[in-house]
Amino acid sequence: MGLQNEKIAALSSVTADLNYLTPSRDRPRTFTFEPPSGEPRSNIVPEPHRVPIHDVRPISETVSLDREGFALVRQKSAVKDFYDQDQVKNVYYPEAERLIKAATGADRVFVFDHTVRKRVEGAADRGGGPRQPVARVHVDHTEKSGPQRVRDLLPDEAEELLKGRLQIINLWRPIRGPLLDSPLAVCDARTVKSGELVASDLVYPDRVGETYSVKFNPDHQWFYVPRMTADEILLLKCFDSKTDGRARFAPHTAFADPTTPADALPRESIELRTLVFHKE
Repeated sequence: MGLQNEKIAALSSVTADLNYLTPSRDRPRTFTFEPPSGEPRSNIVPEPHRVPIHDVRPISETVSLDREGFALVRQKSAVKDFYDQDQVKNVYYPEAERLIKAATGADRVFVFDHTVRKRVEGAADRGGGPRQPVARVHVDHTEKSGPQRVRDLLPDEAEELLKGRLQIINLWRPIRGPLLDSPLAVCDARTVKSGELVASDLVYPDRVGETYSVKFNPDHQWFYVPRMTADEILLLKCFDSKTDGRARFAPHTAFADPTTPADALPRESIELRTLVFHKE
């Protein structure tokens, strides 16, 4: 599966380390807060693998959410300051809903949260400062946690909504561009086997979420958008209830691009997470 070898060979690429999951008998687990005494913040051990990451721009018109599990779209936002929570919720959330409806034909889109990230050298994610890029191959939701988010967030409507098709789609964009530092790599979902997705606990103070960590396979095909601008968005499919062969889970990760100039500004980005409903 994935793109044909000759198409891949024609694309420019960089070679970089991506952090996969080191296989273990223990269930992967990460605390989002200070863990109980004697417990590590995470028991996930990264296993770096050097892989080619291809420039998706030349084929971006043919890449789709239902086939590869991601898409590159353009949108000039009216938001002036993505660090302003009110602007993001009152301006960007409605923009995102309209964009996803147009991209998917969905009947309803519900934006349920967003994260702004600004890379700080040496800082830990969830360490009290700005959220950091996640340099680990993962998928935000799983077969189990996708529908559960609907039950958590829309409890009165959940069972009726889940009778139709559910997708969970993230919108990821740079706040400032062109983005040179810590870009996002996305994997063609068709090249990932189900056994390579490992359910992993993300422990919050009030609930336990579930994401997928990913085991390495050299057949995985990776892509990124070089010099991504603030008017470009990567749509990432993190769940799809349809099991008819279309993409369901698209792994992704930040990575250290070896071509990044030493004086590049640190990555600043925003991602929105959305529940996408289709009646049929």
